[in-house]
Amino acid sequence: MAMDVEMTDEVLEVAQFYQLLTAHLEEGFGRRRPRWVRGEIAKVYEKGHVYLDMVDAGSHSDTKRPVLNAHCWATPWGPLKKRLAAEGVVLQAGMVVNVYGYVDLYAPQGRIGFTITDVDVEGLLGDVARRRQELIARLLSEGLVDKNKHTVLSAVPLRVGLVASPGTEGYNDFTGQLLNSPFSFEVTVVKTLVQGDGAPLQIAAALGALDERGVDVICVVRGGGSKGDLASFDDERVARAIANCTTPVFTGIGHTGDESVADLVAHTHAITPTKLGEEVVGIVARWYDSNVQDPARRLLNFSRDVLDEASVYLAERRRTMIFAVRDRLRAEERHLATMRERLVAQGRAVLRSAELMLQSNRQLVVAYDPARRLAQGWSVVTNAHGAVVKSLGDIGVGDDVDVRVSDGVFGARVTKKETR
Repeated sequence: MAMDVEMTDEVLEVAQFYQLLTAHLEEGFGRRRPRWVRGEIAKVYEKGHVYLDMVDAGSHSDTKRPVLNAHCWATPWGPLKKRLAAEGVVLQAGMVVNVYGYVDLYAPQGRIGFTITDVDVEGLLGDVARRRQELIARLLSEGLVDKNKHTVLSAVPLRVGLVASPGTEGYNDFTGQLLNSPFSFEVTVVKTLVQGDGAPLQIAAALGALDERGVDVICVVRGGGSKGDLASFDDERVARAIANCTTPVFTGIGHTGDESVADLVAHTHAITPTKLGEEVVGIVARWYDSNVQDPARRLLNFSRDVLDEASVYLAERRRTMIFAVRDRLRAEERHLATMRERLVAQGRAVLRSAELMLQSNRQLVVAYDPARRLAQGWSVVTNAHGAVVKSLGDIGVGDDVDVRVSDGVFGARVTKKETR
């Protein structure tokens, strides 16, 4: 169907049209007339500048929500990013944010955009806090906050799985406690990012890998930093990975005063990586004291008591033996003195008896002395062999004999033998 349109106005070139449109936009929404716009972040891209695709946060239709292509140039974005990071805020999809800026029109592409000059940090903080509480509420309703707390911790957790970024201050603080302890820890490290967009996925994967390694405990450590630096540990993926581990998970994230969602769902959390290292060493030390040192001390004390009792007993026995030996020696000395006296008396009696016997024998000898007999006229005859002639059978006629008398000896010859 043809339409007859009367061209009463000036016909504009495309460039002229965009110039006119830009003038109208500048007048109502331009650099001199900035506005606050509220929307939900659908997509974030950062490369020096930051680009946001924002959709209508008040609409419930995913397919029909209007989209605003917003961007913040590098110059204003640097300070804004620092402010957000200081409060622990990282722009990400799903956040509802209030941005301040103005409309711009990019004629070569025929695209209307929005240049951001400021962000409502307070509003973002409220949204972040709301999202964090919603996450905690979901975890509580699913029983995940206490799930890992019910896992059984080894009495001696010497096999430690570590989720960390090696070489960082948090890593060194934690491992330093283990290395400087008197115990031999076996540490399995899975290197991950601990901040940035890719960190949550890496941390969750590392937790799963270590859970399958059969370690005694998994430790997640990260040194201090801004709230934005620690945002990865408020991520739902990390929280669920910790809660679903069958191995106890310990966390030492940030510094005193920081508490992440990861800390809430962990089996045990410490205020710093250093304190976490001290906690792990303390568990082993308490077991060692209870099961090795204390029994050893009790055994040592018992041994000392036994030795003390034995020393007392030996001292008593020594004194008893000394007294017994001394008494026995004294008794023996008295016995020996008595025996000496008896032996002396007995010896004297024997000597007197012997003396009397000698006197008697002397008298008998004197009485039977041959010289005395010879003086009385007796003589002794011996044969040629010197044997005393006692009978006629000891000599024969013609034998020479010697005859001993009181004053000498003379020879004779047997001329005859007569019997009586």
